[in-house]
Amino acid sequence: MTVSISIIIPVHNGGELFRQCLASISESGKAPDEVIVVADGDTDGSWQLAQFWGAEVVRLSQTGGPARARNQGAKIASGDILFFMDADVTLHNDTLVKIEQEFIAAPDLAALIGSYDDAPAADNFLSQYKNLFHHYTHQVSSATASTFWGACGAIRRSIFHKTGGFDESYRNPCIEDIELGYRLKQAGYRIRLCKTIHVKHLKRWQPVSLLRAEIFYRALPWAELILRRRCLDADLNLSYTNRLSVLLTFGLVGSALGMAVVPWSIMLMFTCAMSLLIVNRQLYRFFYLKRGLGFTLKAIPWHWLYFLYGGGSFALVLVGHALAFPVKRFQLGWSPITHNKV
Repeated sequence: MTVSISIIIPVHNGGELFRQCLASISESGKAPDEVIVVADGDTDGSWQLAQFWGAEVVRLSQTGGPARARNQGAKIASGDILFFMDADVTLHNDTLVKIEQEFIAAPDLAALIGSYDDAPAADNFLSQYKNLFHHYTHQVSSATASTFWGACGAIRRSIFHKTGGFDESYRNPCIEDIELGYRLKQAGYRIRLCKTIHVKHLKRWQPVSLLRAEIFYRALPWAELILRRRCLDADLNLSYTNRLSVLLTFGLVGSALGMAVVPWSIMLMFTCAMSLLIVNRQLYRFFYLKRGLGFTLKAIPWHWLYFLYGGGSFALVLVGHALAFPVKRFQLGWSPITHNKV
């Protein structure tokens, strides 16, 4: 028994990373039945590069975001399985083989997601930190997933169309895949996190690009989605450990600010800091084993900052909902950026 696989890639000015993405498909241990590239208003000739590598190309004259681009690709796909990947990731040799095996072994499986590997391509600290953190989160999470993932996510074509595809009101690389996962779960479909299915992330993160993506294209709209759908599963980034860490981080910052007025608050600050280290000790051990002590010491402040802006975003959206002003109204008007997911 076999299943046919259609790869769908949205791209907007993909450049060299997109070339590497296409090259990895040609070197895959299993050839896809078709590769569909949706050139979403690109101006750098990405569509021509896709044609050179033998992909079927859909050209959109104006940038509308990866949700719309993926839906356009899905409309013409013929495979039993739609495999969505980003233009800045590369396949492992066995990625498609394992995807096929999973769907054959589990006829009731609606969708699956994989993980970034533990060897990020970009060698600067932030890229290594961000992608290793992503890898670790997927590796320690439950195999029963509550969300979908557009960078490495496969779904049965019939179910994708039955559930309406991606929400095109998300006009930037955002949480359109998470939102689809929530709808799949609420409809009773099963999503599996397959920890051995890997892709490599090529994106090079810098402080401004990372914080902009994390806050405006992820934390704020995700918080709005959680409140709108009343869905707060303890899954992936929403684990109980992360929720506790958010509270401890706010306690750390609050006690630090309060030391000028209440000197004994230094004890509270110390307690919160030690608690954060203990609660997240497995992650920090993972960083230490992968990249050493120096890397781990640099990663800890960024990790605590992650809890700070994540918790702050949720609090902001919560206030917005109390005032009947959803953050998603802002998201619809934000300017497009290249289709490289977090």
